[in-house]
Amino acid sequence: MRSVSANAETKGGRIRPESMPTSFLARIVTPIQLFATFLPPMVYVCAVVLNGFQQPVWMAKLALSEEVVGLEWKDALRVLACSANFVLWEITDSVFDHLAEQWHAAGRREKSRVVQTGPYAFVRHPLFSTVLIQKALWAVMFWSYVPLFALAIIAAVFVVKLPIEEGTILQDEGIRDEYKAYMKKVPARLIPYIW
Repeated sequence: MRSVSANAETKGGRIRPESMPTSFLARIVTPIQLFATFLPPMVYVCAVVLNGFQQPVWMAKLALSEEVVGLEWKDALRVLACSANFVLWEITDSVFDHLAEQWHAAGRREKSRVVQTGPYAFVRHPLFSTVLIQKALWAVMFWSYVPLFALAIIAAVFVVKLPIEEGTILQDEGIRDEYKAYMKKVPARLIPYIW
């Protein structure tokens, strides 16, 4: 993330202070998103390591039911989810490659442009789409309900955050019309043909 941020600042310029969110709600949604994104895997890994590489009892109580898929499929699904996570990392890298110098948690760069290539040709916020997919994969990888709770929190955050971000983009006179045309061309924010 540091290299992406440094590259974005070098090529896209600094974040314009007037483009930063000012309302309390706009400033708090990103920290909530980050907290819900990174806390479950950190707790899982730390708890397992500190418990001698065994799943603690309290964690086992939050496990997904094995009755749905059967015990024989559980490990296969976990391995498949783990493998899919590696594919998702490649997709995320592709999103960052296309976003390039425009990346920032909030606000607009001095040299703003509308990204419409790669994953941005299908959804307007593919980086956020990958976060939702990652949470679903983590639920299977960890065989736990906890990432699903995090998924619900993050989805709620996105319901609030995406209109704020798009409002910030639409306030930029240099790209407003281009972004409005992009919104018509790519109506889906996170999930193609759905939302």
